[in-house]
Formats: sequence, structure tokens, C-alpha cells
Amino acid sequence: EVQLVESGGGLVQAGGSLRLSCAASGFTFDDYAIGWFRQAPGKEREGVSCISSSDGSTYYADSVKGRFTISSDNAKNTVYLQMNSLKPEDTAVYYCASGAIATCLWPIYYYGMDYWGKGTLVTVSS
Repeated sequence: EVQLVESGGGLVQAGGSLRLSCAASGFTFDDYAIGWFRQAPGKEREGVSCISSSDGSTYYADSVKGRFTISSDNAKNTVYLQMNSLKPEDTAVYYCASGAIATCLWPIYYYGMDYWGKGTLVTVSS
């Protein structure tokens, strides 16, 4: 059974940093790209970043480019999202997901994903 478990969310002041983790199990980690999505209240779930397992390519939404960094630790079957210079508009529930393919088809959309974590809440205060 494929499982994705997010952690690392919390409350932070604007300008601060958080690191989210996505622990994966139930599949060969090298086989699946992992994406991060976020959903703010009343808004559609949007793709934030993605990392391909095929070649390590990374992708970012324009709204987070230069502030967020996605990485993976194959030994730990974990993908990270380092979030710096956080803004109040980054407040959302953050989810990791996979479309069960090795390459990110950027931009990623929620309807293209097969597996989801339950999410972790990030709140950025002004």
C-alpha cells in the first residue's frame, strides 16, 4: 500500500522558515516523482513544486520560486520542501502527492495525482 505522510507544518512569522517532510512507503522510491501542493481556504489546490525521480529535475510555481527548495533523500525515502522567506499568502494545508510516474509533468495538477498524504498545516502570521 502506497503511503505518503507529511510533517513539519506549524505557525511561523512572516519572513521565517519551515521544512516540510514527505515520508513515502509502499513503492520503490526511485520509481515515482513527488509533488507538493497547497490549498488555502476557499481556493483550489495548486501545485507548488515537484521533483522527478528519473533525473532529479525540480520545478517550482512562480509564486515560490527563489524561496522554496525541494529535495529528496533516497536513503530515507523522504522528500523535503524547505520554505524560506514565508509570506502570509503561503498559509495553506500542504500536501505531497504522486502520479505514480518517475517524471514530473510540470505544471502538476491535483487531478493528475494518484496518491496523496493527509496534509500538514502551515500558518504564516503577519
